[in-house]
Amino acid sequence: MGLVAAPDLPFLLTESRATPMHVGGLQVFELPEGAGPTWLREQFEAMLAHDDIAPLFRQRPYRSVRTGGQWAWREDDELDIEYHVRHSALPEPGRVRELLALGSRLHGSLLDRQRPLWEFHLIEGLEGNRFAAYTKVHHAMVDGVSALRLLERWLSTDPTAVVPPAWAARPKRDRPAGEGGASPLDLLLGTAKGAVDIVGVAPTMLRSARRALEEELAAFPFKAPPTMLNVHITGARRIAAQTWSLARVKAVAKASDATLNDIVLAMCAGALRSYLIEQGELPEESLTAMVPVSLRTDDSAGGNAVGAVLTSLATDTAEPSWRLARIRESMSIAKGTLSGLSPVQVLALSASNMFATPLVSMLGGGEGMRPPFNIIISNVPGPRSPLYLNGARLQGIYPVSIPYHGQALNITLTSYVDNLEIGLTGCRRRVPHLQRLLAHLESSLVELEVAVGLSSGTSKRNGPPADA
Repeated sequence: MGLVAAPDLPFLLTESRATPMHVGGLQVFELPEGAGPTWLREQFEAMLAHDDIAPLFRQRPYRSVRTGGQWAWREDDELDIEYHVRHSALPEPGRVRELLALGSRLHGSLLDRQRPLWEFHLIEGLEGNRFAAYTKVHHAMVDGVSALRLLERWLSTDPTAVVPPAWAARPKRDRPAGEGGASPLDLLLGTAKGAVDIVGVAPTMLRSARRALEEELAAFPFKAPPTMLNVHITGARRIAAQTWSLARVKAVAKASDATLNDIVLAMCAGALRSYLIEQGELPEESLTAMVPVSLRTDDSAGGNAVGAVLTSLATDTAEPSWRLARIRESMSIAKGTLSGLSPVQVLALSASNMFATPLVSMLGGGEGMRPPFNIIISNVPGPRSPLYLNGARLQGIYPVSIPYHGQALNITLTSYVDNLEIGLTGCRRRVPHLQRLLAHLESSLVELEVAVGLSSGTSKRNGPPADA
């Protein structure tokens, strides 16, 4: 199957027992009307019956003398589908709290490198006539965008459709006429152009570094202050999740002439500020966030195609409207550095923003030192239409991501129809009372609504915070 691609390789190289490098997701479904007590068991058995597995889900990593000691993919010809696909049940009373407790335990365990790097858990016993699914896939196989594409390909917008499982092989798409493979000359020219593109990144990097020194809101690696979140972590995880109305967030964006992502960053900045004050750990300098940027240009659902920009979160500012204004300006500076660059140049510049992250992680987190950035905040657009699993409506999608040494907390968001779904993933030991961040996110959004004249300060929480 070939060598592991360069963008995917760091997730294998930096993995350890304390830093599992898989991404995950909790999906909550409503049982179809009239579903009997054996309906979910029947779905599980039907999933196991699919033995035609897509290549992405058959590959496993290996290295040998033949690969020159490098990591490569090869097909697992002894794939045991019953190992990868599992049926679980929640203990009573089957609340979201119990679901997230189970998800936290599952997310903290390593995937077996002697097998394809994925698991799927079908979970029954969730209150409210619901069930859930927990999926985890190694980050060397997928990024956030490709993971959501796999979800969309698995489920259907038709509630009457019968769908195969996510790992089932799909018919190959026919190539349009004239869309053949690249010729050797094309590959040679592409390589040469890529080399020229990368050389052209150097002036941009120098300009960014100079601007970071001159302007407070221009972010650059190692400009961030050390915090309680930038420490050595353990392998145990705690996850928390909450749903917000997308209309609320969009209304604030419209009223403040900001983007949706600006408001999301401002929500997170306000919540982090309140949380760190609560812990007595707020630094005088502003936190810096790394914000992933999708570079995917096709409809593929595998591998990694992600860039990154750095932005100030203005956590040293108490007033929410001024904090939002500073975040907008910092993001404008970050986006400006990418303007006019080719995809290869964007990737190279992104690598410069993230270059020290694997090293800091392998060195144990760099406690007390200035980290490359303080936190990753990822916003991945999700499905816009309701999705169904054989008649069961998908109610919510909660992303679960990767903390690692030097980054004890990850915030990942996705949208689904009319909702904004926020998932928090933290080291169980290093990020105490993780669920309180959910309350702070709500308070931060209310503050922004008040600041732009949309609210008098009354909370509009969609539901109680949930954590495990």
